[in-house]
This record gives sequence, structure tokens and C-alpha cells, in this order.
Amino acid sequence: MRIQPQNIICTLVTIVLTPFLWMIVFPGNDLTEVDLLEKHLAELRDRLHYAESLNREREHDMLSLRNQIKLMLDVRKQNNMSMDDDALPKMARDLLANMSLLSSSHVDMSIPNMFHYLPHLIGKPDSIMPAVKYSQGRAGVSIVIGIPTIKRVQESYLTKTLQSLIDSLSEDERLDVLLVVLVAEADDEDYVKATVNDIIFKFSDAMNAGLLEVIAPSRDFYPNMNELKDRFGDTMERVKWRTKQNLDYTFLMMYARSRGTYYVQLEDDVISKPGYVTIMKNFALNQKLNDWLLLEFSHLGFIGKLFKSTDLPFIVEFFLMFHKDKPVDWLLDHLLYVKVCNPEKDNKHCQRSVADVRRRYKPSLFQHIGTYSSLKGKVQKLKDKDFGKGVMHRPHLNPNAEVSTSLRVYDQYSLDRAYMGEVFFWGVLPQYGDTVTIKFIPPVVVEKYLFRSGNPEHPGDRFYNTTVEVLLSQSGKVLDNSNPVTGYPQADNGFYIINRFDGDSGLVEGVMPASFGLIDTMRLFVQSPSQSWVILSEIFIKEKSKSSAT
Repeated sequence: MRIQPQNIICTLVTIVLTPFLWMIVFPGNDLTEVDLLEKHLAELRDRLHYAESLNREREHDMLSLRNQIKLMLDVRKQNNMSMDDDALPKMARDLLANMSLLSSSHVDMSIPNMFHYLPHLIGKPDSIMPAVKYSQGRAGVSIVIGIPTIKRVQESYLTKTLQSLIDSLSEDERLDVLLVVLVAEADDEDYVKATVNDIIFKFSDAMNAGLLEVIAPSRDFYPNMNELKDRFGDTMERVKWRTKQNLDYTFLMMYARSRGTYYVQLEDDVISKPGYVTIMKNFALNQKLNDWLLLEFSHLGFIGKLFKSTDLPFIVEFFLMFHKDKPVDWLLDHLLYVKVCNPEKDNKHCQRSVADVRRRYKPSLFQHIGTYSSLKGKVQKLKDKDFGKGVMHRPHLNPNAEVSTSLRVYDQYSLDRAYMGEVFFWGVLPQYGDTVTIKFIPPVVVEKYLFRSGNPEHPGDRFYNTTVEVLLSQSGKVLDNSNPVTGYPQADNGFYIINRFDGDSGLVEGVMPASFGLIDTMRLFVQSPSQSWVILSEIFIKEKSKSSAT
């Protein structure tokens, strides 16, 4: 269905005004609530741009179809074939009669497409479709991750990569991401079959859930590699390898662009940090200006590069335009230079301009683990020094809430940013009676919770003698004579103590009793003074789904 301009304007006006109307009607100085509204606004904006790009693609498809039909009609006319000929269905004749753009006065201004850069594909419609495809059809996710893999002579790292990527996902993240593996060995059907079967066997749960899918390109997708030329003194084997690699990346991008809001490029020899999907999504949504072209979550090669799916068409076209000439990381640098650099300015000005649209997240979320390159004979012990020794914080998508603390906050490590999954919380010297308070807006039915204190760099900065307490919502009281808090000690101000931090691990987790119903507030209460600071590296509160809560 075509999007009407007036509908787009109304939608944009509604999206822009909603947060301001909210703040007028419900005034307050809570930073978390405003940040959450801004994040939701950014997500709606990106999804709207994504939908508009799909609509433009459909319009381009219709234009291409019109041109093909017009060519067919011209041929029929030249051969004195009647429009009433039975070879042309009545529905097609009626459609053509209503297409005013087919008039002889219309000038065809069609733009170049992939067939200009890959002319060998003309007349082979199946060549741009996967020859092998195992998919549950998942679409509409926030992030699609593309992972090309080919045969390695020494050692394959694909299983380790997929295991790390899947194990590092939370339950919520598994529903909002899609992993696509491209087995790019079109000339070796036995290898493709063996690799696909191995993935299906080892990751059957992820495959069945739609989290993971596997594709393989057609042999006809690739041109004759023996006709390539080199300009940099590389061996012909290396020229073929980098050219094919460019085509592998573009195939993945073309396949994935309609499946999610963002696209992330990985390789088949990496490991990831826990919560990487939420971190990448939040980093994208928290960009104050939406003029960025690339977000990087690793400084190595083409690993951890995030693009808007709406930008993939022109990125793919640029890669295809020069796929025979240079490796993909060089092409990416050139694309950014062409996009933002002023040739009349100096190199420093260009670097600043590129930095405005190429933004880096630290620490890195992905680490390169491969020793033997996919290029035969090449050994590369590359390591991302920004990956770090451990996870400093684990982000989660928590229920909407106002958060506050009586602890003095160190530097930028505030509680509201920790609750949103951006950083860890760091407080100074907890004393008796200090609290970390989470007031849900509105009250929620909590299924389970987890609070983790300390991190690898500061393992001693943890909660020791600290309790977890809840305040039930007034609207959540049970209607019968049973007491939902029987067996739980009562604290002050109507709170009930439900758990306590483990002093050795700095961790507390549990399942919320179903009898509690709606929870108004959760808090951490310090029962005795501490000689060390405190870090909250993970805050995870899972709200029970509406269907199971009723």
C-alpha cells in the first residue's frame, strides 16, 4: 500500500508533538522519563524512515515493471500485433489502459541498477536469489546481523562465533534480532550442504525460533574471476579473494535490508560481549543527531559496523561500483570521504567531518579470535585492544520507572543511565540507610529480578549487607482474606524484605512471588556502612507479560 504524503505529515507531527504534550500534562524533573521518551521518539523516527524506504523501493519496482511492459508493447506494435490479441490477458490490457505514464511523450530516465555493475546477471533472475535458504521469515526486528563464512583450510571458527553471539543474548534480545549466515562457497555444493546441516544440528533451537537463518548464494551470482585486473601489485589470488568478499557483503546487505531497522556486519571469527544487541540499539537511539552513517563497535576491519537499513541501497551500490578495485574497508573509507569531505579543506577538516558521521562506541563489543585468515596462507593475529578483559556492565530493557538514590554519585556513572543500560552505577561509600529506589510508572507485575554489584576492574565495589525490598501497589491488593506478604519481614514505610545480596558474589536474584500482584516500588537498602564504594553493573527487572499476568 502506497504511503500518502498527508499521512506521513500527520504521523511526523504526532510523533514530534507527543513528548512535549506529555511533559506539559505531566510536569516533572525526572531525567529517566524524559530520556525514555526521547529514546522511543528516536526509535519511531528510524522505523518510519525504514518504512518510507521500503515504500520507495516498491515505487521503483513499479517503474521497472512499467518500463518492461512498455518495451513489450513497443515490440508488439512493431510487429503489428493487436492489443486485443489473446496472448495479452484482459487484466493486463485494462491495467495498461490506465497507465498514463506510458504515453509516447514520457521520457525514460531510469537510473543505473546492479545489472550495470554485474552485467553477467542479465537474463538470470534466479542468480540474485539465495540458492539455499533455511528461514522462518522473521522480519521487523531492530537489528539484523550478517555473518559471511567460507571454507578455511586450517580451522573454522563459525561454531564458536555463533555460540558466543547466541549465548550473549538476553531473552528479550532473542526476540528483536536476526542472525543471517551466508555460506559463500557457491562452487562447492558439498561444503555448503555440510555446513548448513552442521548449523541446523548444533543450533536447532535458534533456527526453529527464527533467531538464526542460513542462506547460500547461487553460483551465477559471481562473475568470471579470471578477467580481473590488479592495480596494487597483489597476487591474482588475493585480487579474486577481496573481489568475492565485496560481493559476499553486498549479497548479505541486499538480503537483509528489508528485515530490520539496522544492519550490523560481522565476520565468522569473532566473540561478543553479553548484552551487545541492547548496547548497539541504545547507542544508535541515543545519538542526538540522526545524520550519522556508520556506528562502530570494533575498530578492526569490517567487524561490528552498524548501518541504517535505509542507507544500505547506496552503500551496496558504491561497493558494487568498485567491487573489482579495492577491499571493502578501503571502499568504506572512500565512501565516507566522498560523502562529507571538502576537497578545498585540509586533511584535519576531513577527519573531523568523517568523525561526525562515523561514530565509535567503546569498549568494543566484538573480539577477533581467528588466527588463520579466509585467504589461504595468510596468518593474522589481530586483537581489538579496546575489547577489554571483562564486561563492565550488562544492559537490559527494564520497565519504565523513576530512579533515585541517596548515595553520592561518582562522575558520569549515574543511576538513571545504569537503569537504561548505558553505563554502570558507581556510588561513594554506602552508609546505613542509603537506598537505591526504583518506582515503576505505572506499577507492574514483576516476574523476576537480578542486581549484580562489582565489575572485573573493581570486584570489591559491591553491596554487602544490603536487602532487596518491595512496596506493593495500593491497586494491587488482593481482594480475598489471604495475606500476600506472609513470611516476609516488614521494613519501614510499608516495604517488605524479599531478599539479600550475597556478600561473596555481590549478586542477588530471585523470582517475585505471584501473590504480590502489582509492585509500586523496589529498593535496595544498605543495612550497615561499607569501607568501599559500590558499583551496580547489572539491573534486570523482567515484567510479567500482560497475558500471563491476568
